[in-house]
Amino acid sequence: MSVPSATIRPATRLYVEDGLAEGRTLGLARDQAHFLRSVLRLGPGAKLAVFNARDGEWLAEIEGLGKGWCSLAVGAQVRRPGPEPDLWLVFAPIKRARIDFIAEKATELGCSLLQPVMTRFTAVSRVNEERLAANAREAAEQCERLTIPQVRPTRSLGEVLDDWPAERRLIVCAEWGAARPIAEALQAVRAEDQDEAQKTAGPWAILTGPEGGFAESELDALRKLPFVIPVGLGPRILRADTAALAALACWQAVLGDGAERPPADLAGFPAG
Repeated sequence: MSVPSATIRPATRLYVEDGLAEGRTLGLARDQAHFLRSVLRLGPGAKLAVFNARDGEWLAEIEGLGKGWCSLAVGAQVRRPGPEPDLWLVFAPIKRARIDFIAEKATELGCSLLQPVMTRFTAVSRVNEERLAANAREAAEQCERLTIPQVRPTRSLGEVLDDWPAERRLIVCAEWGAARPIAEALQAVRAEDQDEAQKTAGPWAILTGPEGGFAESELDALRKLPFVIPVGLGPRILRADTAALAALACWQAVLGDGAERPPADLAGFPAG
């Protein structure tokens, strides 16, 4: 059943992997139970929302809560699952605070997958993929999307390109050399695809380099690949995290879901 429009939608949202259905009792993971009990100071009877990509978003109520455990009673469905852009972010890792920022903001901007890659000038030697996944999950809970971006293990740029799916076009943010402005390049792709009756919204990926930029040999090799579209991000030198977010925002505005508004089935449910 759907929720009456007068119902207040809870501000707290949690991603859960278990199946969701009205009347089901759900046990939360230990870290989520700790968050509700020790951080938010909630108790039995408190309302929240739970979601996943398969089942959508549902209202829930805390039935029981203790140290390291929590049981929820699942209520009515708030939002049904729906399509989302198929957009990967392939990026060279940067230092901890900024890589956390990339994971968080890329999630807010609708990325479906995060792929850290080691390039010639990458200064970071190790990536904590579990931490990236946790940041992505928290960001999804806050921004009200229904999916969590997949975080893939860190690989070299060459390894990722060797396994690249031919149908997925790759936007390369190039610091130098021949590259059209990103808005111009994306508008041209949209016009061409519309002429050919193709679906511009997928699949796509964006590649950004490390703080030191790509090596000349890397950019030369990338430009020779048939699925690569080199683009420029303006006259200023952007930090790696800024470049990633600028490119993602441009793609969403031109080819993604940037023109859409929040789902109609959220109307009438202000955050409580």
